[in-house]
Amino acid sequence: MGERKYVIGVDFGTESGRALLVEVANGYEVASAVSEYSNGVIDERLPGTDIRLDPDWALQDPNDYVEVFKQAVPAVLAASKIDPADVVGIGIDFTSCTMLPTTPDGTPLCFLPEWRTAPHAWVKLWKHHAAQPEATRMTTIAAQTDATLLPRYGGKISSEWLFPKAWQILNEAPAVYAAAGRVLEAGDWVVWQLTGQEARSAGLAGYKALWSKQHGFPPNSFFRALDPRLEQIVDEKMTRRLHPLGGRAGGLSEQAARWMGLKPGTAVAVANVDAHVSVPPATVVEPGRMVIILGTSNCHMLMTAEERLVPGICGVVEDGIVPGLWGYEAGQPCVGDGFSWFVKQGVPAALSGEAAARGISVYQLLEERAALLKPGESGLLALDWWNGSRSVLVDGELSSLLLGATLATKPEEIYRAYIEATAYGTRLIIDTFEAHGVPIHEIVVTGGLPDRNALLMQIYADVTGRTLRIARSRQGGALGAAMYGAVAAGVRSGGHASIADASRAMGDLRDDAYGPIPAHQHVYDQLYAEYVILHDYFGRGANDVMKRLKNLREASRAS
Repeated sequence: MGERKYVIGVDFGTESGRALLVEVANGYEVASAVSEYSNGVIDERLPGTDIRLDPDWALQDPNDYVEVFKQAVPAVLAASKIDPADVVGIGIDFTSCTMLPTTPDGTPLCFLPEWRTAPHAWVKLWKHHAAQPEATRMTTIAAQTDATLLPRYGGKISSEWLFPKAWQILNEAPAVYAAAGRVLEAGDWVVWQLTGQEARSAGLAGYKALWSKQHGFPPNSFFRALDPRLEQIVDEKMTRRLHPLGGRAGGLSEQAARWMGLKPGTAVAVANVDAHVSVPPATVVEPGRMVIILGTSNCHMLMTAEERLVPGICGVVEDGIVPGLWGYEAGQPCVGDGFSWFVKQGVPAALSGEAAARGISVYQLLEERAALLKPGESGLLALDWWNGSRSVLVDGELSSLLLGATLATKPEEIYRAYIEATAYGTRLIIDTFEAHGVPIHEIVVTGGLPDRNALLMQIYADVTGRTLRIARSRQGGALGAAMYGAVAAGVRSGGHASIADASRAMGDLRDDAYGPIPAHQHVYDQLYAEYVILHDYFGRGANDVMKRLKNLREASRAS
């Protein structure tokens, strides 16, 4: 065996999975490969059928996840030409909560002919929001029965989490629920496929399944209060045995080793949340430094030495991001996705034609034009709720708003207003943390947008009034997963003893950064104050017109 040791991180995103081969000693990224999901996000009709899905549904095909192991991992091994025996560990991260029902042996129900045409038998992607009625009811019951539960989750239970989605299956497809021997996170499911044994992540359960190190899962009486049929869900369809982040879930099975071209027995790490795993590559393993993933959605991670309860923050979990600290998660469920919507649906043909003639993307042309505008020049203000509000309102039923448009409004002005709206949402999250005793001394950003949109980065710096540092790796999720693979392997096998050691050896920041421009800050402070007024008016119950419109839409479609 060679002296150099390697680990592989597999990052399961919304549209694709990425494998990254990394050198353990220094974090050098040797090779990467992407496997696009053949069925992508299923939000209109089930594949191969005419069965249409209702609004707010978002499903996936678990076979697409297996194909990532079969395609992307062999590709990085072939590109690197290393000896597979020198790969000491593999780690995965996954969008969360993405969940699925399976048979007791882990076979997804949607693989079985009798359930192939049942929408509830498929994977429910993280942004499946059709379980909002269940989440709302669960929040009400939790407030009545358990004083310790809701404060850990910002005061509300999200439709994106595991139990609302499982309850929706029970309510709308009880036969599917009965057939499900297990309901579990897709991250835990793919680890099961690698090792041949179920080993669920404490991190995933802490943030998305109401588990805590102090209290465990909510008591059976809580689930009985929701629905008597749910009373035994944890013991019948889950497990109370959870594994810590950085732990070894098992070794690669013979079958999984053949899929990937690796050695059987190679250490497999416990699954991690896709956002959280990007924190150590950004060199953050201590309190007071926020890591923001800027991409299709935004996720904001922060840690403290002691627990602080922050309203509207989507979870605080002991050891949830880095062992030994309390990890907080906040987020915005639509950022890059909202920009994509505007480019596809709101850009005139003339602008698209100009971009094509110049050989640039529509995004580049919009950014170029929007960068010529001064803060406040467009007269526009927007709310960043194209996909609901995760933080700090925890309400998937909210929708977006654009205020100030006239017959003179241009596409680039709308585009800039939408970027600014997401920046205001991030500032509100930061302000909420600090107002409740969680200081933020530094911000490090990662994800896809820092490299693709310099205007966005400058606007975020101007709106927040903070300097934004940038993680070196452009593949923070996959690198973080690889780091946890190195920890699962351990020092004796050539890995690392802790995630802090792995972060010091394998993580880094770039030299460049974005600082706020004082003149811009002054204008954005005024615009942000207006944003907060609109945010609270439409989001905190003063005017529920967004929800009434949604109800009218559903009634119209059903008639």
